[in-house]
Amino acid sequence: MTDDPVIDWLLASDEPLIRFRTRTWLLGQRDADPTARRDLEGIVGGRMVRTLLEFPDRSVNPYRKWWGLHWRLVSLADLGVPVGPSTDPALRARLDEGVDRELAWIANPRHLDAVPRLDGLYRADASVEGNALYAASRFGHARDPRASHLVEKLLEWQWPDGGWNCDRRASGYRSSFHESWATAIGLAAYHHATGDGDAIAAARRTAELLLEHRLFRSLQTGRPIHHSFTKLHWPAYWHYDVLAGLRVLRAVDADLLVDPRAADALDLLESLALPDGRFGADRAWWQVGRHVTSPVDVVDWGRGRPSEVLTLQALRVLRAAGRR
Repeated sequence: MTDDPVIDWLLASDEPLIRFRTRTWLLGQRDADPTARRDLEGIVGGRMVRTLLEFPDRSVNPYRKWWGLHWRLVSLADLGVPVGPSTDPALRARLDEGVDRELAWIANPRHLDAVPRLDGLYRADASVEGNALYAASRFGHARDPRASHLVEKLLEWQWPDGGWNCDRRASGYRSSFHESWATAIGLAAYHHATGDGDAIAAARRTAELLLEHRLFRSLQTGRPIHHSFTKLHWPAYWHYDVLAGLRVLRAVDADLLVDPRAADALDLLESLALPDGRFGADRAWWQVGRHVTSPVDVVDWGRGRPSEVLTLQALRVLRAAGRR
């Protein structure tokens, strides 16, 4: 037990991975600490991780919303499933299989070389490649030539303002926050795995773009760019919100969270906590069910109630910003 009821709630989770990441991300315990190690050893048995690892067969489009292979790998990366010398061999083999399938799909030259260029700017759904790069980098595949090829293309596609955009009608004045945030996190993860300087420089340009807007405000009016930016969602998938922006800053350089231009977003995040200090999603992009045309996820992430995963992610950002 701790003196923080929210932390105690997370430590009482049925999911070993939630308990493990609460200990390592929020309490600063090492993986080798006895209590953390017990949770680490139980991760594969947790229902959430076990469900996400049940990848669909190869006949299913990896991008199928939201239960395709692509999204499952992103969720596993977001949850911080650890990969290292002590990783369960079966878990490692399953992740290796998933990432290999993902890279074979997304890094296909026929796809990457077909991205249109209009008025000198590439119109790329870069969040797809960015999320794939994120998962590959988190799970030990950053040095796969296909991952390196994704980085080359993302750097080539980046717009002058530091982001990316898929809209063929866009004027070129401003990129899309939706396409940019996950891409920056992917590039940051690649840098942390390989030391690549160009990747982190590109991600820093995205972070600067977000900071210029105080993460959610219009430069012209100072008001929120879109009302959904000021709400919480989990998973966000490719949609931007204030927590997504703060996660970019933490991924690129945690010191960016103390930039004065991040203060509004941090204040907003703190204000979105429930009265008891936990966090819940204001809106869900996913549905629970089996109808193949619906945006179905295989995990019930929490709707209309406090979310363990969202609380863990929000507290991780606030802790990195020195607000916990």
